[in-house]
Amino acid sequence: MPFVPVETPKCPACGKSVYAAEERVAGGYKFHKTCFKCSMCNKALDSTNCTEHEKTLFCKNCHGRKYGPKGYGFGGGAGCLSTDTGAHLNRE
Repeated sequence: MPFVPVETPKCPACGKSVYAAEERVAGGYKFHKTCFKCSMCNKALDSTNCTEHEKTLFCKNCHGRKYGPKGYGFGGGAGCLSTDTGAHLNRE
């Protein structure tokens, strides 16, 4: 009977195996502690400020900028007067 190693989950960010001592869970996926950061601003995340979208991690601010509502009426205060077109957000 040949030895068959236990299948370990793969980190969606780097594709390597994630072991129990180094895992962080978000959206049902297991990430390494070092991979558990925002994909846009590289800010370190924790369970209170992380958002997962299609196996990609975002902080709440960046997720709202990239996937949140757009258009007139969704701004607040002086922030809605920005002339930013969002080109730096790499929208698909």
